[in-house]
Amino acid sequence: MTWVKIIHILCVMGWMTSIFAVPRAIIYWKRDWDRHAAQGPIGDLTFRLYRFSAGLGVIAAITGLWMAWDIGFPGWVWLKLGLVVLLAAHYVWTGRLVIKAQRGEFERTDRYLRIFNEVSVLVVIAVLWAVVAKPF
Repeated sequence: MTWVKIIHILCVMGWMTSIFAVPRAIIYWKRDWDRHAAQGPIGDLTFRLYRFSAGLGVIAAITGLWMAWDIGFPGWVWLKLGLVVLLAAHYVWTGRLVIKAQRGEFERTDRYLRIFNEVSVLVVIAVLWAVVAKPF
């Protein structure tokens, strides 16, 4: 089970990179689009990071469920799973923003994207608390 945990942590780290970086990258992509009216390298990098991390998120979910099954799904795991569902919804919403950005549609303000980005940080802190404190 040690290797499953290691794989889980590595994949979570990769998925979190995308969750934290892509909304911020969209801000820079928007600025670049305003100057050049083209996707450019920032847009390409943002899309590639988002797409690559999807696989990491799936592996993280599978290994997380595997470990939860192994320990019998205690209460704190259900809390963690609920919070991870919120992060997955955040990730899907980010994907919608990426798809729109590829078309040159930047409907959200820089401020919105910054706040949107920080919300994910708060959810991750809650996940870490649930995993470390195991409140129930």
